[in-house]
Amino acid sequence: MQLARVSNGREEFWCRREETGTSVRRIGASFRDWAPAITSGDGLDALQLTGTPLATDELRFLPPFDPWARVVVAGANYSKHLTEFGVPQVQSPFAFLKANGALIGAHDDIRYPPLTEKLDYEVELVAVIGTDRVDLNNPYKSVLGWTVGNDVSARDLQRSGPKGIGMDLFAAKSQDRSTPVGPWIVTRDEFPADATPVCRMMTRVNGEIRQNASTGDMTFKVDEIIRFVQQRSSFGIGDLLFTGTPDGVADGSGKFLKAGDVVEAEIEGVGLLRNTVSKD
Repeated sequence: MQLARVSNGREEFWCRREETGTSVRRIGASFRDWAPAITSGDGLDALQLTGTPLATDELRFLPPFDPWARVVVAGANYSKHLTEFGVPQVQSPFAFLKANGALIGAHDDIRYPPLTEKLDYEVELVAVIGTDRVDLNNPYKSVLGWTVGNDVSARDLQRSGPKGIGMDLFAAKSQDRSTPVGPWIVTRDEFPADATPVCRMMTRVNGEIRQNASTGDMTFKVDEIIRFVQQRSSFGIGDLLFTGTPDGVADGSGKFLKAGDVVEAEIEGVGLLRNTVSKD
């Protein structure tokens, strides 16, 4: 099942993709009402679909989360990415929060932050939490599904923290309207049960392949990251969990983003983000 949060220009609502792939049906209830049922495996019967099908090309895809949810980002989770950064391999997961105002939809423009000259891309598998309780024995049971994120980062700001304090991840990762997410949440039942999906992941800039790896290359699988975060700050329904990016980022090659670039972040079987970098 594929779910999305969209706007028709007048209102915002959740919807389910129809089998044709070119239309959706509106979900009548709120995310809090239906997400736990879908997460527990109730399937289509858990949704109250209303109205007639709506053409997807007449809708704007919004970030697939409600404003009351949090955005958690796990970093340092692909060994080759750490190598290109010159950072030692980590021994446990690492996570931080991203400001909600950073998120944009799957086709919205990426705002080029005025404070940076080194804007980078990071394709990431994103887990969507569908319950208010996490079973530490099997954290996958709390995952509604999976979507795609591009954790766009200002690398010069990332390294601008005071000496001895460390990286400034807030400045680097929470710039307004800079982080595409979506377009769909593909529900967990579409993938092997109780496991991190193993999918090809790729970033292209103006058609040039920059990142090309697999989610199977993660150092810590999604259940390990959820368990790590939950023991420090409890997940809530609707929270997003970015799970790290592989090697091939611009910080390694020097090919940073510029205004006018078209950035495509894709995860096989999950979705495709296509965004233009804009100075506006």
